Amino acid sequence: MFNLAGNQLTSLAENNFAIKKVCLSTALVLGGLLLSACATFDENTQPEVKKLVVLHTNDHHGRFWHNEHGEYGMAARKTLLDKLRAQAKDNDQEVILLSGGDINTGIPESDMQQAEPDFRGMALLGYDAMAIGNHEFDNPVSVLAKQQEWAGFPFLSANIIDNASNEHAYQASTVITKGDIKIGLVGLTTTDTKVIGNPEYIGHLSFTKPSTAAKIAIDEMNKTQQVDITIAVTHMGHFVDAKHGINAPGDVTLARELPAGMLDVIIGGHSQEPVCMLDENDSDNNYQAGSACQPDKQNNTWIMQAHEWGKYVGKAEFEIINGEVTLTSYQLIPVNLTQMQRLANGQYKRSFIGEELKKSPEVYNFLLPYQQKGGAEILVAFATVNGLLNGHRTQIRNRQTNLGKLIATAQMQKVHADFGIISSGGIRNSIESGEVNYKQVLSVHPFKNRLTYVDMMGKDVEQYLMTVAAFPPDSGAFAQFSGVSFQVKDNQVSHILIKGQPIDNNRSYRFSLNSYNAAGGDGYPKLLDHKGFVATSYIDAEVLKEFLQSNSPLNVNEYQPNGEINRQ
Repeated sequence: MFNLAGNQLTSLAENNFAIKKVCLSTALVLGGLLLSACATFDENTQPEVKKLVVLHTNDHHGRFWHNEHGEYGMAARKTLLDKLRAQAKDNDQEVILLSGGDINTGIPESDMQQAEPDFRGMALLGYDAMAIGNHEFDNPVSVLAKQQEWAGFPFLSANIIDNASNEHAYQASTVITKGDIKIGLVGLTTTDTKVIGNPEYIGHLSFTKPSTAAKIAIDEMNKTQQVDITIAVTHMGHFVDAKHGINAPGDVTLARELPAGMLDVIIGGHSQEPVCMLDENDSDNNYQAGSACQPDKQNNTWIMQAHEWGKYVGKAEFEIINGEVTLTSYQLIPVNLTQMQRLANGQYKRSFIGEELKKSPEVYNFLLPYQQKGGAEILVAFATVNGLLNGHRTQIRNRQTNLGKLIATAQMQKVHADFGIISSGGIRNSIESGEVNYKQVLSVHPFKNRLTYVDMMGKDVEQYLMTVAAFPPDSGAFAQFSGVSFQVKDNQVSHILIKGQPIDNNRSYRFSLNSYNAAGGDGYPKLLDHKGFVATSYIDAEVLKEFLQSNSPLNVNEYQPNGEINRQ
């Protein structure tokens, strides 16, 4: 098992050190006087101990307000942070509060207001810095600049380069002083942003190798500053034993690629998990809120992540002695998370895990107008459905679902196309049976993508389908279809039918897809320069709303996939 503290401090009593007195006689001819001096020193003088508490969250995704069960939310988080800061003060500890990024996208009340309540809320909570996440680019970069003004603290990324100037597009690093502790911070962003980000917004940016960028930034920082601890705030993901699959390399790879000792701590995000380890390269995949959490350690670098949405605040306590950084304690502290408990009568009751945190009146009252403004606009029901429209991540990224087919159908019909395609990464939630309001629609389509279409000859359509159908399951690129059927075997597409008829290589077909995929997002072929490409002004969420409304009450069984896409 890991040893959290490493070298333990020895108490004064245990050391039983001796005080030695040394007298020095110095003959000085000063007016004929002989001066004698005695000096007392402790040969075992204890070195200065600097104490730092690192508090952290990540992947906030618009959750400025608590959910229907009273879980998380920034008002309760503020209460917890105030409590932790008071405890630190009593223990002569300094405190820094960091975020692993992805503040944007996830909750309609936030999305509709460009995450203004979230960033202004972070300022109220006293955040010191954050990593730039890939979802910070779900809006034009002008919005990100505005969000930085609202926040008032550094947004960091050392590996985002402006192509025109070949310079850092954003602040690479900073040094923050807390008491007598100098904290060096460097930010890093997943290189997958280039693939999963909206090309319309990030086409002018490059995302370079994180470890190379980090080493350069840290070396530059150390030339001018003597820091006590070096921390990377990252949005790259934690992949156990560096096994990142189709994802870009994450925090474990970063720690292993840097020289040992260059980086003390990684405060991460992106994979949205509590990073809790059972042993070296063995993660606790069944972590339960309120239980002990052991962060990962790779190449003498601690790696920490606090799940998502402000469900937890991570608390890491460090002691710094003669330049050596030691982790003495770590916790993931739940923020009003709940659990269902079975009562003696067989019924279930929801209760808080640990003590309920009261909501900070200051933060609650500040955020309330934002919640009311967003909520009033999106809670009015406009349609009904008679069953589940399945957009669950583990389902829609692995097989065809009724919601995927419905969305592709809605978009196809809107632009009078022959068939429709949408990557499953553009579908972020399910729609439950019953009444449907705009909040539910926006939780399915939070990215505000425009609808596009392309007119393409049959022989080129076949090649396009060959590429798109090859994207593997369990990825955001995995495609949902409507109006087309085919067989996939050994990455080859055959038996293509469009509207029930065999594809004709010599005729033109129209298919719909969103602007993100058309611009090359998720690795799709770029179509912006295709002579048959047209970008409409229709927004995906509005198209879905209109389709549901016009077909209400909607029978979900009419969109159930029936083996149209046959993968062998």
